[in-house]
Amino acid sequence: MANARLGEALRLLGLGGDAAGVYLTLLERAPAPLREVGAAAGLDGPALAAAYGELVDAGLASPVVDAGDTVAPVPPAAGLEILGRHRAAELDESRITVGGAFESFRRQRLAAYNDDLVEVVTGEAIGPRMRQAWASARHRIRQLDSPPYFPIDGSTDDALATLARGVVQRVVYSRASLEQPGHLEESIERVVAAGEQARVLPSVPVKLVIIDDAYALVSLSIREADVHNTMLVVQPCGLLSALVALFEQSWREALPLHGRTALPGGLAPADRRLLWLLAGGAADEVIAREIGVSRRTLFRRIQVLMARLGAGNRFQLALQAQRHGWL
Repeated sequence: MANARLGEALRLLGLGGDAAGVYLTLLERAPAPLREVGAAAGLDGPALAAAYGELVDAGLASPVVDAGDTVAPVPPAAGLEILGRHRAAELDESRITVGGAFESFRRQRLAAYNDDLVEVVTGEAIGPRMRQAWASARHRIRQLDSPPYFPIDGSTDDALATLARGVVQRVVYSRASLEQPGHLEESIERVVAAGEQARVLPSVPVKLVIIDDAYALVSLSIREADVHNTMLVVQPCGLLSALVALFEQSWREALPLHGRTALPGGLAPADRRLLWLLAGGAADEVIAREIGVSRRTLFRRIQVLMARLGAGNRFQLALQAQRHGWL
């Protein structure tokens, strides 16, 4: 089970399956000649060289001259930092690509939006249009979620009803979503417990809802003014394909939040909320407010959780919590 989790973690950081397998074998058998490690991992020749070269490029192993050299894994801190930066750069590139696609679309099409490729929804019409979208979903909803929110009565109940109909919901929440007063407890936790697949990023590039593969709702919100008064409904076109790709890239980068009705190991709901906020990068004062304790009590609870998981710092606490299925 531990190897499976580590393999999945390496995959999420961008390593291929062969490279991840060689790294797991290194942890079990090294120091040993590279050819023996490869044999244990089921690789030799060019396949072994390529997989080991991927580990070297990622900073998880040292270069070798030939397959007879003795090899061992190197401390992963620097390598993981490199991998993380590479993945962040890929996400930034995706954001730039989608931004360029939208600007091109806006110049060429938005001025003549009566061609049915895009619908512009403003003001009080936004709420009913969003509820209609949720009700129309048949198979799946993909969402990038962040404030500001348009006030819609019953929006959480709509999401729960959609889940009850068997529609798969995948949502990437921004840190700001978790920090929104009451939003984590009153909305996010409820839908995650009902089966929503949720992940979190420090920030999301755009407020977005994709209904099946039919169309997307894109908010033209103004974060600084806390205003959400214009939305685009994008029909199938190149822009919709770019938005789908952006969601999938963001989903791969995000940290999972696993809902469960019975919390593992006696973990209290407030402690799970604490871990979610901590993993999302929320400030201490925000975490203390959301779980209803003082900062001093918060520090004590973090220390207790670190002791339970054998973590030496908050970063390790988040990693260990994910490995134990607490996030």
